Amino acid sequence: MAGVWHCMLAAAVLMCVCLWDSTEAVGGAASRPRPQRPRRKKPKVDPIDLAPAAQNVDIQQMTGTWYLLITASKCSHLINHGTKVQQTVLTLTRSPDSDQTLSVSTKTRHDHQCWEIKQVYHLSAAPGKLTLKGPRSELDTEIVIGETDYSSYAIMYFQKRGQISIKLYSRSVDNLSEPLLSKFEQLAEKQTFGLAYLFPFPTYSHCGDVDQDHVINCDPEC
Repeated sequence: MAGVWHCMLAAAVLMCVCLWDSTEAVGGAASRPRPQRPRRKKPKVDPIDLAPAAQNVDIQQMTGTWYLLITASKCSHLINHGTKVQQTVLTLTRSPDSDQTLSVSTKTRHDHQCWEIKQVYHLSAAPGKLTLKGPRSELDTEIVIGETDYSSYAIMYFQKRGQISIKLYSRSVDNLSEPLLSKFEQLAEKQTFGLAYLFPFPTYSHCGDVDQDHVINCDPEC
């Protein structure tokens, strides 16, 4: 009789152990985090492919003053502050130290003062394609002169880290036609920029004398 009780007790203990092990196994499996798949990096967008440069661009004819009229962009700065953009003037001059660079001056207002942003664009072997170099190569800004007639308008593409911006410049704030605006909107639409991503810039009270002189290596408005 004692042997029977020993057998029954051993069976009960074994059953408890089995149930305990199975409960821990289930709980452990449920608590394990699922392995995360590595995120695929977005392929680099090359504006040279998206927007071929104007044929035989003459950089010398591009020098001089350009007024920024419209920017098409999805950059966070313009999305958040697009209604507060300031008058912006771009001046291109050939660098005295090298025939492979352009000196760039951008004048705009900040905190009710006129600022000047100085940059250097590096010319590439292909006409109409330039580079604004960043601290690292992946932070370079690629620039393409898409269309221009030198005397009235220029459409330029800026690409940094896969993000594209398109800018319409004019030699004069009064020299802008409806057909040109329509052309710019069509080009912007090809880059998936609807009307919500078009940001017009003021065409009055541009900066003359500069209150602040800053040298930075970035595009001032995306």
